[in-house]
Amino acid sequence: MFARENTGALPSDMEELRRRIDEVDARIVRLLDERARLARRVGEVKRERGLSAYVPSRERAVMDRVFALSEGEFPRKGLEMVFREIISCSISLEARLRIAYLGPETTFTHEAARRAFGSSVDFEPQASVPEVFARVERGEAQYGVVPVENSMEGAVTHTLDELMNSPLKVCGEVYLPVSQNLLSREELLDRVSVVRSHPMAIAQCASWLRKHLPGARIEEVESTGEAARAAASEPGVAAVGSELAAEVYGLNVLARNIQDSRANATRFIILGRLWAGATGRDKTSVVFSVKDRPGVLKDALSAFADEGINLTRIESRPSRKRAWTYVFFADFQGHPDEERVQRALAKLEEYCPYVSVIGAYPEAPAEGF
Repeated sequence: MFARENTGALPSDMEELRRRIDEVDARIVRLLDERARLARRVGEVKRERGLSAYVPSRERAVMDRVFALSEGEFPRKGLEMVFREIISCSISLEARLRIAYLGPETTFTHEAARRAFGSSVDFEPQASVPEVFARVERGEAQYGVVPVENSMEGAVTHTLDELMNSPLKVCGEVYLPVSQNLLSREELLDRVSVVRSHPMAIAQCASWLRKHLPGARIEEVESTGEAARAAASEPGVAAVGSELAAEVYGLNVLARNIQDSRANATRFIILGRLWAGATGRDKTSVVFSVKDRPGVLKDALSAFADEGINLTRIESRPSRKRAWTYVFFADFQGHPDEERVQRALAKLEEYCPYVSVIGAYPEAPAEGF
């Protein structure tokens, strides 16, 4: 016997509360229609002036204002999700955006792209980081999303190598906690005999897999998305992947958060043709080389320290021009429009034969990572 919804008479106070909720819903719908009309007009103006539909600095201002207006009754996370989709729908009314990302579908990069752009744009999975860059460079996609570093594994070298020579700029960033889950068409853990996933995902869950599935065969595949597809079609197979993969492929989540470290997170960057305008809470990314003399890196970094600028990351990569020569990638808090940043970059050029600003963008929150 199935339980049925109680559709009997309601107390008068409950009826009144529901009536008022219906009135609020009606106002929300009317206001969304009004916002859509304004968004279409904004799109017309942007097209007339050759402006981009996606403006990270404006989105940051909208989100900050929304949070400031809230009285705290509606959960902040929910408010962010609601307005992310409102903004995404508004962008789709202004222009058709194509977003290239390191695929396939349901990977963490896909999830990061959805977090950045919402679900109302066109997502185009690519097989490699260079293909994401190439697609945006050719104008076949307006923006790209690729991983740049992981809190446990360090830099994504393929991304750094592409940034070194690409004309594209970093115009945004997204932090995503790595939440690995065991996904399967099976309903019980003891029915799982094979576990598949990307090598990094398997490594991140090695202790959990040894403890809970000691007899299962572990198989490495190209991506967590590929593993999820296999789990959806083959009995006895489970995948390590995201909850988005479970949603897309109709899989059961047999266990959540099975990664060995809860502090694991990945940082993704958004690639475009221009960097973002200043918001007051920004990051700038720069690549530079140094002269071959003692203490030159210390001198170069003093350009930031002297202006009170906080470096948040520095990485070295082979220059690929001459053996045993290197370039440095650095991120720091601030924006090229600021005078102190301009002074720091000018001083950096005194010590470095090559300096290039490769991006400026609103600093994304990384709370809890």
